[in-house]
Amino acid sequence: MKFDKHSLLLYAVTDRMWLDGRTLSGDVESALRGGATFIQLREKDLPYDAFCREALEIGTICRAAGVPFVINDNVDVALASGADGVHVGQHDMAARDVRRLIGPDKILGVSAQTVEQALLAESQGADYLGVGSVFPTSTKLDADAVSHDTLQEICSAVRIPVVAIGGISQANIGKLAGSGIDGVAVVSAIFAQPDIEKAARILRAKAEQVVL
Repeated sequence: MKFDKHSLLLYAVTDRMWLDGRTLSGDVESALRGGATFIQLREKDLPYDAFCREALEIGTICRAAGVPFVINDNVDVALASGADGVHVGQHDMAARDVRRLIGPDKILGVSAQTVEQALLAESQGADYLGVGSVFPTSTKLDADAVSHDTLQEICSAVRIPVVAIGGISQANIGKLAGSGIDGVAVVSAIFAQPDIEKAARILRAKAEQVVL
């Protein structure tokens, strides 16, 4: 799977909280039709076998769309499902250990809230950083806040792409202009919306204005 900073423009993180009778694969397809450029499958409570089956299904959809697909936190599921990579947080496995397990060719994303964390992740083999929470978010209540100044400092300090995450919506995405980010990662701004495809299309257009 081809991966570069342009792949991160509109980074969609799944959440089954808002399915309301729909399927997650169907919601991912809608997000892709709307212009999502990257998909992260995030499951905190799904049993391993079900997680793997879901990852295989969504991975097939993403490959058909030519969009990179990573697993949140779970290296075993990422490897078993043939995902393009994995994203880990500061409280998960160290980036160097993840890189050793997944090899040199898989995508490795790492969450960071400080310049020090960002530089360490880069030195340990991260391909991109997820930085946040840049705005208050209901999706991850324990997320540390990252100021606009810190976001800028991280973008300036590292050579790898940076994605802003946390509370980003159609209403506030414009505030990230000039920060140096390469994309925005969103959860509810796509998957909690009544028209997922339309929400993704609007966010994609706004992300292009902020990033380009």
